[in-house]
Amino acid sequence: MNTHTGLELEFLLDRIRAEVRDTSSLTGRPALDKRVMQTLRQVPRHAFVPEELQSSAYANHPLPIGHGQTISQPYIVALMTDLIQPRSEDVVLEIGTGSGYQAAILSTLVKQVYSLEIVESLAEQARERLSRLGYDNVEVRAGNGHFGWPEHAPYDAIMVTAAASSIPPVLIEQLKPGGRLVIPVGGHDIGQELHVVTKDARGRIEARNVLPVIFVPMTGTPAESPETRLQ
Repeated sequence: MNTHTGLELEFLLDRIRAEVRDTSSLTGRPALDKRVMQTLRQVPRHAFVPEELQSSAYANHPLPIGHGQTISQPYIVALMTDLIQPRSEDVVLEIGTGSGYQAAILSTLVKQVYSLEIVESLAEQARERLSRLGYDNVEVRAGNGHFGWPEHAPYDAIMVTAAASSIPPVLIEQLKPGGRLVIPVGGHDIGQELHVVTKDARGRIEARNVLPVIFVPMTGTPAESPETRLQ
């Protein structure tokens, strides 16, 4: 990393810390886990954005990556990662691979990441990028996130990086007792809220709203035939 990029990264981390403090009354998180902040320092965000946008890679806002999709704002990436409370032995499902940046962040914190992306070309690009950069504990598949990834369930945590109109029941089913699901819920017309859903040891569900967010919508529907769930 050159000096210029290093300075941009440190400025970004300062902005994330400040935004975390500013939103602590909503999130209940006055500071993020040190492991999460260290991972943000380690994973090169510029490697996950289009070449023509790399000069903006360390700005604290989302960037387009094609196909109507975005790489999320770094503050949101940090917050969502913190909210699933990642542990080194965890197996995590991500819905919405995008460029692979969030999956790379998760991969440094947990044992294994399974990531689904409904846009096949983005899935292929993310798979190649993550492999080239050495994130070997991430498996990417093209498929409809509403179905989850049943072959590897149940998961210690599930993260959804696109807004669903409601929480897909299958994701609750694929969550381990004691697990956490972080998902934006809502639409542009009614607003979106980031939700944290927990499942206790008896399988009882509790959900809470964290803060207002803006995400691209989660596409694909449960009405698809089983044959098109994963490709």
